[in-house]
Amino acid sequence: MAVLNVHERWIPATPEQVGALIDALAGDDDPLWPYPAWPRMRFDQGLRVGSRGGHGPIGYTVAAYVPGQWVRFRFSAPRGFEGFHEFTVESDEPGSTVLRHVIAMRLHGTARFAWPLVFRWLHDTLIEDCLNRALHAFRPDDGDHRKMTAHVRMLRRLTSQTAARAKPPVVEPESRPAPAAGAMTAPAAPAP
Repeated sequence: MAVLNVHERWIPATPEQVGALIDALAGDDDPLWPYPAWPRMRFDQGLRVGSRGGHGPIGYTVAAYVPGQWVRFRFSAPRGFEGFHEFTVESDEPGSTVLRHVIAMRLHGTARFAWPLVFRWLHDTLIEDCLNRALHAFRPDDGDHRKMTAHVRMLRRLTSQTAARAKPPVVEPESRPAPAAGAMTAPAAPAP
């Protein structure tokens, strides 16, 4: 089963200003990720290509990163999620920018049921919260202040109880030898 899930928001700011929100992902003062309402995004080596981490039960690796423009995360968990999610910054008209989040993945096994029944609802709400925070960063009196639906609140309770019973994933720095001088350590990013 293929999934393409797209959320975007027009932000009254320059691409450089909106790109700074992406660059701060998983940092101590992350202005984009809606923590503490949702599990914090964390990486073993910060926001850089090859860093492993995720949020809650969702695991991923930073697959590509162009500071201020684009970051792509390749899924590693849950089982059956094969693909990526990404944030992109796209210039609109002068002084405005589109911040976009995309999931493109194929689902296998039980993930074919878990995505439409559970994860999609949680994901959509979390990403809308992210985009609201982005808009609020530049226009504090604006933004969609929707409350979480009863269905999403129930799913959060169920998934947090399941996560509490499961052993939490450990995000540790990788121990591998340093690459030889001049060796490529990350996939090349597409030209902007």
